[in-house]
Amino acid sequence: MAQDSGSIAVPAAGGGGEIPPAAASSSERRVHRGWNVGDFVFKNLTMLFAIGVLSLVFLMGYEMYAGSGPSLAKFGWHFLVSSTWDPVREQYGALPLIFGTVVSSLLGLLIALPLSLGVAMFLSELAPRWLERPLSFLVELLAAIPSIVYGLWGVFVLVPWLRVTVEPWLRTHFGYIPLFTGPGYGFGMLAAGLILSVMVLPIIASISRDVMRSVPNLQREAALGLGATRWETTKVILSTARSGILGATLLGLGRAVGETMAVTLVIGNRAQVAASLFAPGYSMASVLANEFAEATSDMYTSALIEVALVLFVVTLVLNALARLIVWSVTRRYAAS
Repeated sequence: MAQDSGSIAVPAAGGGGEIPPAAASSSERRVHRGWNVGDFVFKNLTMLFAIGVLSLVFLMGYEMYAGSGPSLAKFGWHFLVSSTWDPVREQYGALPLIFGTVVSSLLGLLIALPLSLGVAMFLSELAPRWLERPLSFLVELLAAIPSIVYGLWGVFVLVPWLRVTVEPWLRTHFGYIPLFTGPGYGFGMLAAGLILSVMVLPIIASISRDVMRSVPNLQREAALGLGATRWETTKVILSTARSGILGATLLGLGRAVGETMAVTLVIGNRAQVAASLFAPGYSMASVLANEFAEATSDMYTSALIEVALVLFVVTLVLNALARLIVWSVTRRYAAS
């Protein structure tokens, strides 16, 4: 029997007839649309989770902004540039806290960055496979150590060593530089910078290693084929991966800026701006850990919440920028 050219006859699953053309067309439309109840539920549920996380971040920012309202109204932008932190007289300025956070973080980054790049280059380009795996595991294990453990190590090992050995030697040989003047107590910016360098080293090293590994092997083979040495080939890889390494560095800086317990135990906890690395200091995270439970007035609490807001914004911007850079680099090389 002749059939209309626009109709489709699909054999039934049991072999006992044909599916009507209208049902076949409907089935094909569902397949072509990709409609599936499980996929629909899964997609929208995971989207809901993602929106929930973003909403939580915005809610945290809003609550901190609302809680810092009295401090914002009284001090305004002067809060960020004032050096006075006096809860007795209700005078608050975050400049010593910002200064301590910036100096300790940059000092830790300055020490950790060359060491991290050396570790990443060795693990990615030079280490034999039997050695690379256990070393990579040990480096990543450093990032899993709780910060309070680093802080206690700093108090009982690092600080006495700085007070007895390092700071007297630096004062004797480089005392003409303002960075190494004044009495050395062990507690201070130098101790905070050193302990932060140990804490951010595994982060920078691990991410830099992964970024360098994402560089296509064709570049290594091309460099070696042109007669480059192993070191010259590694420099080519470093040049190619520099954006990802920058992102890893910013991630390490974000960790250093937000670190609390380890820094609190060794920085000295004095709200001052001093040129010497031997002098005690304060950071935004450490002032929150030390003084939030002791805030006895609304203005005191509001000033501390404003410090938390500044720390929140700085950390969020640094981490978002770093993640964007690392993602763009790894995506570019994965596509190639």
